[in-house]
Amino acid sequence: MKTYRISSSGRRTALILLVGALIIWVFALWTFGSTLGINPVAFWSTLRASIEQGLSISQLVPALLMLVLIVATPLVIWNICEELAAAYTPAEDGLRFTALGVTLNVPWAGISAVCRVDADTDEPMDELILREDYTSQIHNRLLRFLHAQAYGRTKLPIYAGVADREDLLALIGEHAELAEGSEDRKQEPADRDQATMSQESGVEGTAL
Repeated sequence: MKTYRISSSGRRTALILLVGALIIWVFALWTFGSTLGINPVAFWSTLRASIEQGLSISQLVPALLMLVLIVATPLVIWNICEELAAAYTPAEDGLRFTALGVTLNVPWAGISAVCRVDADTDEPMDELILREDYTSQIHNRLLRFLHAQAYGRTKLPIYAGVADREDLLALIGEHAELAEGSEDRKQEPADRDQATMSQESGVEGTAL
C-alpha cells in the first residue's frame, strides 16, 4: 500500500516554523537569565541569590512570561518534528500512523468521523475522530505524553502538508464507510432472527 508523507512544500513550511520556534526558545532563555541576572555557568546559585535579594514586579512579570515560553516551546517543537516525520499507510485492516518512534494502528471501524480544522485558511488541517484511545500502543510513556498533549488521545491529525492529502482522506472515508456497512450487515441477521422469534412467540400465544 502507498505511504503518504509530508510534501516538499509542507516540509519547507514546517522547517520555517521549527526555526522560528527555536529562535523564540533561545530568546526566552536569554531574556529569563538577563532579567533575573542569572549566570548560565552557575545557574542555581545565581538564581537562589536573586530570589533571596527579592524580585521586583518589573523582574517577576517578564521572568514568568519567559518561563512559560521556556516550558511550552519545546512541546511546539516536538509537534513540528512529529509533523515532519509523519507517515500514513492505509491497509486492509486499518490505518497505520508512524512518526519519531510513535506507531499507531487504527482499525477502520475505530474511525468515527473526519473533521476539518481551520476551514477558512488556505491549508486547513483535518482530524480523525477515533472511537477509543489507541495511544496505549505507544509503549514509551514520554512519547505517549508528547503525542497526546497536542491533539488528545482520541484524535489523529492529518496534516495540511501531506502529499495527496485529498486522496488519503477519500480512501479513509471509503474504508470507514465499508467498516460501518459490515457492522450493519452483521447486525441484520441477528435482527431477522429476533423478529422471527417474536413472530413465533406471537403465533404460539394466539394458539394458546
